Amino acid sequence: MTFPNEPVSRIAPLSTDDLRPEWAEILERLPGKGLKGEGFPRNVLGILMQNQETLGPFLDYWVTSKSKMGLTVREQELVILRMAVLYRSEYVWKHHVKVGREFGINDAELDAIRQGSYTAFAAERERAFLELTDAFVNDRSLAPKLWNRTRCVLGSRDFIDLISLVSQYVLFALTNVCMQVQLEPAVADLPGIDVTPSASAKEESLP
Repeated sequence: MTFPNEPVSRIAPLSTDDLRPEWAEILERLPGKGLKGEGFPRNVLGILMQNQETLGPFLDYWVTSKSKMGLTVREQELVILRMAVLYRSEYVWKHHVKVGREFGINDAELDAIRQGSYTAFAAERERAFLELTDAFVNDRSLAPKLWNRTRCVLGSRDFIDLISLVSQYVLFALTNVCMQVQLEPAVADLPGIDVTPSASAKEESLP
């Protein structure tokens, strides 16, 4: 089962036309174009606007950390897409399929992320980040065997940055799943979490 699976959001999102100017300036600093324009995640931001006191500081932390983390944008997007799968959040998945493609994530890699099989990734760092994401979410711990293997590939800062990134997308994924946040039309038709490799490839071949 993926979410949303109800016809309307459980809380009506506020209009992002009412975003404070300083918040809009923060969001303009997001890397790439995927979360801007037609890909702007207005529905989830409209839900988070329910608390006007926490949204601004969170947006500043979220957007600033994207440029200050040791993970590249591509590495961040791999982790975010895996978070979408683990939480069964179509909202996070479809928005970040759009972003991920912009930063070089291809259909074979999307299928690998769906399946939790990481042999498609040549870079050891990328495989390590994905394996750690699974452990953080599924096990809520880091077993000695995985720690010993990944610390040979990643630096100390990488582990802390990854924990920060995973934590950010726990917030986004839980908000989307629990509040049944509805997809915007601009991303609704992108391949979802449960698309088979053959169906995904077929869709990509369409003009």
